[in-house]
Amino acid sequence: MPVINRVAALSDEITAWRRDFHRHPELLFALDRTSGLVAERLRAFGCDEVVTGLGKTGVVGVIRGRNSGSGKVIGLRADMDALPIEETSGVPHSSTVPGKMHACGHDGHTAMLLGAAKYLAETRNFDGTAVVIFQPAEEGGGGADVMLKDGLMERFGIQEVYGLHNKPGMPLGSFAIRPGAIMAAADRITITVRGRGGHAAAPHDCIDPVLVASHIVTALQSIVSRTVDPVQSAVISITQVKAGDAFNVIPETAILNGTVRTLSEDVRDLCEARIAQVASNVAAAFGATASADYGRGYPVTVNDPERTSFMADIAAEVSGEGAVERAVQPMMGAEDFSYMLNARPGAYIFLGTGPGAGLHHPAYDFNDEAAPYGVSLFARMIERAMPAA
Repeated sequence: MPVINRVAALSDEITAWRRDFHRHPELLFALDRTSGLVAERLRAFGCDEVVTGLGKTGVVGVIRGRNSGSGKVIGLRADMDALPIEETSGVPHSSTVPGKMHACGHDGHTAMLLGAAKYLAETRNFDGTAVVIFQPAEEGGGGADVMLKDGLMERFGIQEVYGLHNKPGMPLGSFAIRPGAIMAAADRITITVRGRGGHAAAPHDCIDPVLVASHIVTALQSIVSRTVDPVQSAVISITQVKAGDAFNVIPETAILNGTVRTLSEDVRDLCEARIAQVASNVAAAFGATASADYGRGYPVTVNDPERTSFMADIAAEVSGEGAVERAVQPMMGAEDFSYMLNARPGAYIFLGTGPGAGLHHPAYDFNDEAAPYGVSLFARMIERAMPAA
């Protein structure tokens, strides 16, 4: 079954919502306008319950199907926040807020879930309860975790949870998913190297922390190449080196900042331990010291196999089996929907939006032609998972 006819009829309205969100981007938890509009529309659709302020600025809508929603309870999630990027897309609906833009398509995610909510509230052709979750602060704020700590799953009795993300470069209306790890954990590292400063013309009287830091950067790569199992995945990237204030002074300290990406908790633990060991031992070889601060961020996004198969089957109903990749390669980017999948079984899928600028690029703009596919996926999942008697 292709895109739902009623959803296709809603396309212009969904596009208008999306472009309005795009013009008025908001960051992290500061989503007063966005969450206010989401709540207003959910009420207008006739949702049975609309709750605001969950996870600071999150919004939840409850839609009960036939038999007063006595069946299962399934959550559908969209993220709402934008990024601190100056937009260069040049589209008529470009951001009106300097230094902020929807560069990751969360405006599209929000509009698609609103479209699904409107359809489900109109038709109610299911026996159970659909919970639509509009989440703040995916872009670094861990909004999903904050909503969970506010009792999201328990308060609404959610038993399964599903989400999606747009993906430029994949064919329009196609889908990609896999069971197990689909996106990586994202951790931060800070390594502080302490040497002995002095005149740059007399390095023999100093312990140069810049030299030591350089050797640490190189040695850290051996963790991935020689410590991590070759069939596993890990990335260690040092992205910042900070040291000194003058060209002719060897500083006392050098600081390295970076990120670690892994697809399993075992490899994550291994990387954390080895980074500390490598930094400390390399520094000791030069008579310096080094301490590593390892900050854990979003966990691995892990799809439940049974729910993954179900979501892929519904995607095939919407777009055709040939448009669904069921074993896509994992991606080393991170996603805080991982917290929700740690709390309840479910799955996360990618929706192709066709050619265009990539995610987090200043010229990015969500392709509105992809929205009917995402809305239809969400709607059909509720109807197929909880069929009306």
